[in-house]
Amino acid sequence: MNTVALPDNYVRLDFTLDEGVARRAAIGLVVLATDHTIEHEWRKMLTLDGVAFFESRLLNSADITPETLMEMEGRIADAVALLRPGERIDVVAFGCTSASMVIGEERVFERIREVRPQSRCTTPITAARVGLQKLGTTRIGLLTPYVRPINEAMAAYLGERGIDVTAMGSFEHGNDNEVARIDDASLRRAILAVGARDDVDAVFVSCTSLRVAEALAGIEAELGKPVTSSNHAMAWHALRLGGVDDALPQWGRLFTV
Repeated sequence: MNTVALPDNYVRLDFTLDEGVARRAAIGLVVLATDHTIEHEWRKMLTLDGVAFFESRLLNSADITPETLMEMEGRIADAVALLRPGERIDVVAFGCTSASMVIGEERVFERIREVRPQSRCTTPITAARVGLQKLGTTRIGLLTPYVRPINEAMAAYLGERGIDVTAMGSFEHGNDNEVARIDDASLRRAILAVGARDDVDAVFVSCTSLRVAEALAGIEAELGKPVTSSNHAMAWHALRLGGVDDALPQWGRLFTV
């Protein structure tokens, strides 16, 4: 290896260390390889000083079926291992709603804890359940982009865990890359339609690819009911699990509890 002599005025400098960008909370986020949206929305929501999130991608198919969702299980631990190795991670968030349901939340957490045994864990469906319960809502309108078998399974899954799906709407589109391009007007119209029924107390928009977090507070005000989404709920839950209890009303009702 070639070396270059340092100048006579070269000085080795002293330094001190502070607590870094994750002084309050270090959050690890596992993102699907096909996801266009979650990082974009989290960068808008998680802007608190001392709170940082670190991303890792997990290989997956753009075709959303129960079979392709189940295939992700064996890749979770490897993705988690890439999150700030050797450094503190307070919370690990697994960024796929439907896969969390198909694989099972506890199984997802087991895979995370193979690498990060001390970290708290969440998924979008975990966060939505906890958030809806904190809001005192048990009857929801569910909006998804999924194909019918996944929709039916998700309604049953939530029902078994105390969240009654009293209305549902779906775009029934199986391509994750295109789901990320469903526009604001389509989403707003769909949320208002699903949430309009008297037997719906809140609306949950399921899928990390749907771009809706920035519009939720305004849609809530128009609908007069709480609204959350996969990315929105999981950002809130990751903060709370990380010990960050700041009220952020600009992001809607959930961020005030």
